[in-house]
Amino acid sequence: MISCIIRNPALYRGFATHAGSHATLPAVLHFKTGQSFFGRSFGAPKSIFGETVFSTSITSYTESMTDPSYRGQILVFTTPLIGNYGVPRNKTPVNSIDVGVVLESQNIQCNAVVVADVAEKFSHHSAVESLASWCHRSGVPGITGVDTRAITRLLRDQGTTLGRIAIGTDASASRPTTDQYWDPTTENLVDQVSTRVPYELNTKGDVKIAVLDFGAKANILRSLVRRNAAVTVLPWNFDFDSIRDQYDGLFLSNGPGDPIHCVDAAMKLRRTLREWNKPVFGICMGHQIIGMAAGLEAYRMTFGNRGHNQPVLALASSGSIKAGRVYVTSQNHQYALKLSDPFPQGWEPFFINCNDSSVEGIKSTVESGKKIWGVQFHPESAGGPLDTMEMFTDFVNECRAMKQRGVASMPAHVSGVVGIQTSLH
Repeated sequence: MISCIIRNPALYRGFATHAGSHATLPAVLHFKTGQSFFGRSFGAPKSIFGETVFSTSITSYTESMTDPSYRGQILVFTTPLIGNYGVPRNKTPVNSIDVGVVLESQNIQCNAVVVADVAEKFSHHSAVESLASWCHRSGVPGITGVDTRAITRLLRDQGTTLGRIAIGTDASASRPTTDQYWDPTTENLVDQVSTRVPYELNTKGDVKIAVLDFGAKANILRSLVRRNAAVTVLPWNFDFDSIRDQYDGLFLSNGPGDPIHCVDAAMKLRRTLREWNKPVFGICMGHQIIGMAAGLEAYRMTFGNRGHNQPVLALASSGSIKAGRVYVTSQNHQYALKLSDPFPQGWEPFFINCNDSSVEGIKSTVESGKKIWGVQFHPESAGGPLDTMEMFTDFVNECRAMKQRGVASMPAHVSGVVGIQTSLH
């Protein structure tokens, strides 16, 4: 018996598509602390400085690289093989389901990528180009053939470290002096990635939610519009109080860098939280801004949490979240809120990290009469687990319920917001 496979020539791509050829040049990753790792380049043939961080995520390298929270960073993937499923066409319609992009923003956001082994072939039904080609077209350099295990252990031991990827003739030149390394956290990275002008999505939605854009991932916006919210995206430092009564809820997005650069937003939010009784939800940077407005202190962690497998323990129940349960979450942050005792009046801890005991969430108390939540992790994932995705449903449903009840701005009967802490440690 002779078996055969009939393939449609228009659809058949073979087992994998070759990544194509780009000039491979010598490359080296230098750390400000003195270590160097030698490999070869892929992507754009240019040298670059940045803050070196690592991610333990196994999949979703395209989503990680387009996450605005990685702005200014040299991203080290701990997974050995990266690029094996290529890169999709990053465009969708803008409607009640999609927000214009497949990935998390229109462009690569990290400064460079470091991988142990970049795939020379890729295979996926939606892939249109290789990782190397995408990086080359986007002007982003990469280095491969280095020991990412050793790099990760180094970063875990000494913390996030300033670095430089030197390519071509730069790779054989003298290493940079310590004063030449660029620290992206000294700049307001949020201002670089936030929208400059307000824009709307899903204008026919039945509940109106404003989003303060500190560097919002696209899946945050998708998660709102797919729950039939009419979304208005605002610049990070927009005066929301001037238009707040037009909206049924306020969302504060993720974003890159040091939250101290966003004290202006926290000062404006303090008034909102004091006077406005509608739901407020913040993620990552948004969570830190809420915490600063509540009087909590933000601090820089040693190496932060970046990956798709961070366990958090719920300390309180709210909506779909049940106290005492552990949720596995997606995270990408260098800063966190400091746990204080006593907690500011009107607030309580919501989540705590099971690995390092850092604060993973805060919420308003029942007694405060408010509906405010902040979480350090990413319920929308992209990529990562979906354990806490229903927090978006909880938030939108609460906005919808308050709209139906006709809740308006009024003085809070419990002042749960105190002076803003502007000193970070």
